Amino acid sequence: MAEENGNGGGDAAAPRFSVVAQYVKDFSFENPNAPRSFGQQPAGLNLQVNVNGRQIAATDYEVELLLEGGAGEGASVVFKFELHYAGVFRIENVPADQVQPLAMIEGPRLLFPFARQIIADAVRNGGYPPLYVDPIDFHRLYLQRQQAAAAAPANA
Repeated sequence: MAEENGNGGGDAAAPRFSVVAQYVKDFSFENPNAPRSFGQQPAGLNLQVNVNGRQIAATDYEVELLLEGGAGEGASVVFKFELHYAGVFRIENVPADQVQPLAMIEGPRLLFPFARQIIADAVRNGGYPPLYVDPIDFHRLYLQRQQAAAAAPANA
């Protein structure tokens, strides 16, 4: 009697979440005051995070992770960056009400380490110590966005 080893085959109706592709959609790094800014201690690090998603095929969803930030403000900007890092995820055999949370929480969670490395390398290549962005709680971010969307019609 043959035993299944779990590689391939299996239950065709089992839920599946797989990465089809991941890529940089847009990226910029600005070092406006170099070389004067070298040797300065970057003050006021800031970071903004956003996640967008859209369905692009019956089972495929593009999820875009946007990270924007830098050090310093105004005339004393040390560096700035903006990264739009995206992935295409295939979601199969998942209940319809669970597709959006799966894509918008797990998608960016899988993309984040790659985006984090791009930013760290760019900051290092700009002449500064690498900036390793702290881990992000995408579940909390998703819930906050859902709460804001639910409150928006009440305020309109």
